[in-house]
Amino acid sequence: MKITSIHPSIATRIANALRGGTTSLRKDTDLKQHSYHDSGSVLGRQIFLFILRKEVKITGIQIARLNRIHQLSNKPVTSPQSGAVVSVTSYGKRLRTVHLTLESIAAGSVLPSRLILWVDTEEAFANPSKELKRLIERGLELRLSENLGPHTKYYPYLLETESFACPLVTADDDQLYPNWWLEGLLRSYQQDPASVSCYRAHRVEMANDAMAPYESWKPCRSIMPSCLHFATGVSGVLYPPFFLKHLKAAGREFLNLCPKQDDAWLHVQALRAGMPIRQIYNRPLRFPAIPGSQSGGLFHTNVLLAQNDRGICLTYGSSDLAVLRACATSALHMFSSAPANTAQSRMRRTL
Repeated sequence: MKITSIHPSIATRIANALRGGTTSLRKDTDLKQHSYHDSGSVLGRQIFLFILRKEVKITGIQIARLNRIHQLSNKPVTSPQSGAVVSVTSYGKRLRTVHLTLESIAAGSVLPSRLILWVDTEEAFANPSKELKRLIERGLELRLSENLGPHTKYYPYLLETESFACPLVTADDDQLYPNWWLEGLLRSYQQDPASVSCYRAHRVEMANDAMAPYESWKPCRSIMPSCLHFATGVSGVLYPPFFLKHLKAAGREFLNLCPKQDDAWLHVQALRAGMPIRQIYNRPLRFPAIPGSQSGGLFHTNVLLAQNDRGICLTYGSSDLAVLRACATSALHMFSSAPANTAQSRMRRTL
């Protein structure tokens, strides 16, 4: 029996029942409690619990299927005709299960032109697991990098690349992506190459002259590009070649400002490059997580310990806040067609 992932239209209908939440298997009890608080209805909570039970079952079946593919398949995990590089980083205990994430990407309807896994220890690089060895034989690139935290998923790629001919897609090492995942990102890029494309985003909220606390931001409810949309990398993000050039030139100040908040650094750089964020569907999507992979993740540090707010406060300057305020108070916004240094000239189409 062939099991496929939940289609976006179904996920959207589920999300409609969960006002204020996103379509997903929630990370842990703490996040479930946030969702219950936001759902605003007994029905919403009941539907949420129902989906959790069903998704746990579906996830188990999906993992069994991916393990079977992994053991039997000799199919390449890349295709030169794809036109997109997919980059992932992993560490510690997640190295035992990251092959499932990579296998879910390799089972997609569209394959990446390169599939790169970055590790930050000599041990992980020199002695990969037998699962990773099988994937390497099928085209996975295992690369060694210094430890840049979550920024490792994209920054080493920037350093080694002289010119950017194709977009870069980042993925998390603890997710199981559906077979339409990369195809959807590339289709969005073809439709709007001047925007960063993602499956999941928040909408930045402003409080007077500053950004409101991260936890108060609402899920994105629009497919229109906007500088107020804040992509979260967990569900996958596509960065166009022009942005990659800008991002490389921005250097590594993120190590001082937001070493654990890669989403904040990537958003502020998109803002400065005049490149809005486009969520592919009008509801944010979350994909199943690999069971047991969530403990010690950035969610616990960044959201529950409010470290996102500290990183955001340090990362965004006065000109960045000026652009965000202008976007938040206008009905129709226009970014300039090319990046510039002033807040006024950086404004381009956005909602």
